[in-house]
Amino acid sequence: MKRLIVLVLMVFVSNMSAQNAPAFKPGEWLKFRIHYGFLNASYATLHLTSKKIDSIPVYHVVGNGKTTGFASIFFKVDDTYESYFGQLDGKPYKFIRKIDEGGYTKDLKIDFDHEEGNALLTDIKNDKEYNIPIHDKVQDLLSAAYYLRSNYNQADFQKNQTLTMDMLFDDDGVYKFKLKYLGKEVIRTKFGKVECHKFRPYVQSGRVFKEQESLTLWVSNDLNKIPVRIKADLAVGSIKADLDGFNGLQNQFKIIMD
Repeated sequence: MKRLIVLVLMVFVSNMSAQNAPAFKPGEWLKFRIHYGFLNASYATLHLTSKKIDSIPVYHVVGNGKTTGFASIFFKVDDTYESYFGQLDGKPYKFIRKIDEGGYTKDLKIDFDHEEGNALLTDIKNDKEYNIPIHDKVQDLLSAAYYLRSNYNQADFQKNQTLTMDMLFDDDGVYKFKLKYLGKEVIRTKFGKVECHKFRPYVQSGRVFKEQESLTLWVSNDLNKIPVRIKADLAVGSIKADLDGFNGLQNQFKIIMD
């Protein structure tokens, strides 16, 4: 459950852009506090910097998630996700997933070759490699969020409109992600009232989630488009993640003054 919430936070680090204004810049840092029931279960962070891969200017985003305090006694989590994606075209060039969740571990690297239409997935833990066909619009788990942030205008969305995108971030192959827009809502946060766009990411029901529409996401209705809150109804209990801190935003974080 913890892993899935961290995944969603990464995927929705800012979601949709507006008015062609830059929504992010190198140095952006976001922190989220994750609660499971009454427990402060963990924290997750996202940090964006600027790098180069084979002389290509790329953004490098690192996502970390760890359980803390009392929750770590029951389920210890230490996850790291990284993505390198083009500053000009938004395409992913490298993706890294290294996780340890209560003894369940994965250590994967994906190298994207867009000229050949192929991705090489290296399973470092099991010493295996997989060649996966890709098309020009495939994103990884993290680059997808920034791509959406740069290429979509939330002002154009209509209530109940859906968006789909192909993503590759695991050895399960290309995954079709689906998101429904639910409209606007003002929510209370530790920073004050924030007007948000509300979304419904579709998930697989059964083992973890109660049903396909168990997740709800709130994204700030400003030029940054950062996730402010996520709620999920699980097969057992519920989980909530809230924005807890930020630094280096491209634009002012919009707070509604009473």
